[in-house]
Amino acid sequence: MSALARLLLILGIGLLALGCYKRDTVPEPALLLPEVRSEPQQRPSSDAPYSVRAGDVDYRIEPVADYDITGLIVSRHDSDTFWDSFHARANDHLNVADLCLVWGANASDGAYEHMAFWNGQWTCNYKYGYGVPVGPEHTRALSNNHLLTNSADIAERIRGLRVGDQVRLRGQLAVYRHQAGMNFVRGTSVSRDDTGNGACETLFVNRLDLLQPAPAWPLWLRWIGALLLAVGLVAWYRAPFDARTR
Repeated sequence: MSALARLLLILGIGLLALGCYKRDTVPEPALLLPEVRSEPQQRPSSDAPYSVRAGDVDYRIEPVADYDITGLIVSRHDSDTFWDSFHARANDHLNVADLCLVWGANASDGAYEHMAFWNGQWTCNYKYGYGVPVGPEHTRALSNNHLLTNSADIAERIRGLRVGDQVRLRGQLAVYRHQAGMNFVRGTSVSRDDTGNGACETLFVNRLDLLQPAPAWPLWLRWIGALLLAVGLVAWYRAPFDARTR
């Protein structure tokens, strides 16, 4: 293999691996928008229940509260991923994705940088690093949000969100249900202070704003790494046979 091809392949693989490893990089606290440091806004909803259709299933939406939250995405889960058996069994086509968001105290003092986050099929799990001061103002300033929509445009935008994005979501906390093959019902939390089962916010999204995208450099590393890898493979293929074997 020629020296140039070998160098390109090594650099390409290295940059591609580093970009994948850092793909969920979140911005440092100084880069967070002031809105992310604020609390979600909630007020009781006076809207009557209504019906929507998604995936050939009719759902009844029962609004509980109008909700407005701005936060930093620290973990996410797409409901249509191949290993998600819960949503498939429940015939739930309305819950497009779950977003785990931090805001308030976690954003103000940068506590999220010392935390680990990961999503299950309907949960957001987290843990703080050893020695990080944690108070009730921190444990309440994060949530797993089940995002509902029957809008193809909003669904596509939700699926396009990444860890590290700063977003604003507006809509209604709601109970939703259907009778398609089972008696399915899912509720919502209306408090930031609850934990465990039932503590997730179920939000029917009326508006989504991407306020600040995630840091772009991990994506650029992956693109540059893939390009160098491709060029290296071409250089190796075009090299004389005896040079490839050295």
